[in-house]
Amino acid sequence: MTTPTAAEWRPNPLLTIDDVAAWLGKPKNTLYAWHSRGKGPRAIRVGNTLRYRRSEVERRLDAHTDAER
Repeated sequence: MTTPTAAEWRPNPLLTIDDVAAWLGKPKNTLYAWHSRGKGPRAIRVGNTLRYRRSEVERRLDAHTDAER
């Protein structure tokens, strides 16, 4: 296994609110409401927009997945 060099490494892109809304099938207003209430996936404010790490959205989905039956 090789580790990427500094020139090869690129961070995972942050998801826009449109990306997350489409992924979750929720309106953008729901995501804004969740953010203002401290619910939903953790977001990062970049300027005047919200961005999401894919890992945060996946963590939130995992936390709210029903246990196996």
